[in-house]
Amino acid sequence: MRVHILDDWFDTLRNLLCFDKLKGHDVTVWTDHVDDIDLMASRLKDAEAVVLFRERTKVTRALLDKLPSLRLISQRSVYPHVDVPACSDNGVLLCSNMHAGTPSYAAAELTWALVMAGMRDLPAQMASAKAGQWQSGVGKTLRGRRLGLYGYGRIAKTVAGYARVFGMDVVWWASEDGRQRAMEDGETVATNRDQFFADCDVVSLHVRLKPTTKGLITADDLAQMQPDSLLVNTSRAGLIEPGALLQALNTARPGKAAVDVFDTEPLTDPNDPLLSHPNLIATPHIGFVTEDEFDMQFSDIFDQINAYAQGDPIHMINPQVLGS
Repeated sequence: MRVHILDDWFDTLRNLLCFDKLKGHDVTVWTDHVDDIDLMASRLKDAEAVVLFRERTKVTRALLDKLPSLRLISQRSVYPHVDVPACSDNGVLLCSNMHAGTPSYAAAELTWALVMAGMRDLPAQMASAKAGQWQSGVGKTLRGRRLGLYGYGRIAKTVAGYARVFGMDVVWWASEDGRQRAMEDGETVATNRDQFFADCDVVSLHVRLKPTTKGLITADDLAQMQPDSLLVNTSRAGLIEPGALLQALNTARPGKAAVDVFDTEPLTDPNDPLLSHPNLIATPHIGFVTEDEFDMQFSDIFDQINAYAQGDPIHMINPQVLGS
């Protein structure tokens, strides 16, 4: 099959063990990001299969209508960036391993790194040392403080384990169903939503972005947080009401935020008011960007390509395409 891989910015995949699974296919790897639909269609005009690098490229009806040779999109995890009805209308099968039961340890580890960086103000301390000014301020010890986890899922549970090793008190908030499952598991659930935001030293978001969770975290929620508290978001920027995080940092409730996700990605404007905010610690959506995570994820993605090529597709999202 003619396979095109999009958005492999550092040409990483060729060096992974799993890349051998594509032997026998005609593979093209694109190492830049393209938004222009006509340019994208020109690049992919002969593609039979397209591999998506998570949510870096949106697959719209306008693009799909220009790709008559395309038969398969192979990716992993959720797919809010893919127009599934348009795929079906164009005879394109979407395959995506939803990896039920397997947390992203890479994302959990980055979450914890941001908690540590925020509470010890590591970016400012590092900048101060490199500028020859030595210490820049006083951080906070994690032991004895309270971590609030919003969302009772796999990554959040992993982060909770890290927090307990560090001696933190862990409390939860989630959907009604999530709170019920947490209580059944013997976890501590906040009495109410306001108390959750007001009483936690650190709040970390771990909710899947979908239409019902867009803007889930409001300006009022953030206003409940204390001036010395920290908000961490390694999930999706869209979980927070548009403009609310910048407004919250401007009013110092919370006092700091550490985020890995933004409304616009890649965000390359150093003067962006949120990115450049002095009380924001930022990483460029690297929660899943480790060699280990890539090898696991793309092994699944390449398996889907081989299964399709062998006439026995797996992890189908729109299987009705096969009968059309």
